[in-house]
Amino acid sequence: MFIDSHCHINFPELAADLDAVTSAMVASQVTHALCVSVNLETLPEVLTIAERFANIFASVGVHPDEQSGEEPDIKRLVELASHPRVVAIGETGLDYYRVEGNTEWQRERFRTHIRAARQAGKPLIIHTREAAEDTLRIMREEGAAGIGGVMHCFTETAEVAQQAMDMSFMISFSGIVTFRNATALKDVAREIPLERMLIETDSPYLAPVPYRGRTNQPSYVRFVAEEIARLKGVPIESVAQATTANFFKLFNSVQPAGS
Repeated sequence: MFIDSHCHINFPELAADLDAVTSAMVASQVTHALCVSVNLETLPEVLTIAERFANIFASVGVHPDEQSGEEPDIKRLVELASHPRVVAIGETGLDYYRVEGNTEWQRERFRTHIRAARQAGKPLIIHTREAAEDTLRIMREEGAAGIGGVMHCFTETAEVAQQAMDMSFMISFSGIVTFRNATALKDVAREIPLERMLIETDSPYLAPVPYRGRTNQPSYVRFVAEEIARLKGVPIESVAQATTANFFKLFNSVQPAGS
């Protein structure tokens, strides 16, 4: 079985037919998914989905690209994280790709999320793009190793991955690892131990081969697993078992139904 450790099925591309989305998950042996918050304005949608489906969990956080809407403080994030279906804080982090000018507000938001995660006792979901050095520095300065988490949709170097793993973080691969031109990332995936790895879709974006360019969905996470298995030369069952165990080890505040 497989778990999509990061998706956005509350986004319009998928929210219009969640029954079809979840049926496709069943057909592809995707047993659980984590629907990740990007702002507080749409958080109610995320929580409603997690409350409706026993195999879908939620996170709470404000994405580093979000420049409008509520800017939560530590108390607010901790309060929201107390919801029984919330298993993580994030996604949070740094993204210098689209933002111009002074980015100190991103770094302050990131610090707030790390402090909230430590107070709430729930792991972090970290997004980093063209900001690896600052991301790792702030993780160290704020003691992110004390709570751990996941570097989601990882596209950085093996050295960055190792520094994150040294701080008790998992490394999550998305459909990007299936892209033909992602040769450097494929090399990184070969190096990351299965016991430190998660898989994800980041749907509705970044659909893996053979669906590249189409709307992504959680059921497609199996194609990420297939590519990881190919790169490592191991059975896909090994990838499925390891990444599933890793998911529930990391996001341990809510256990799978029936456990």
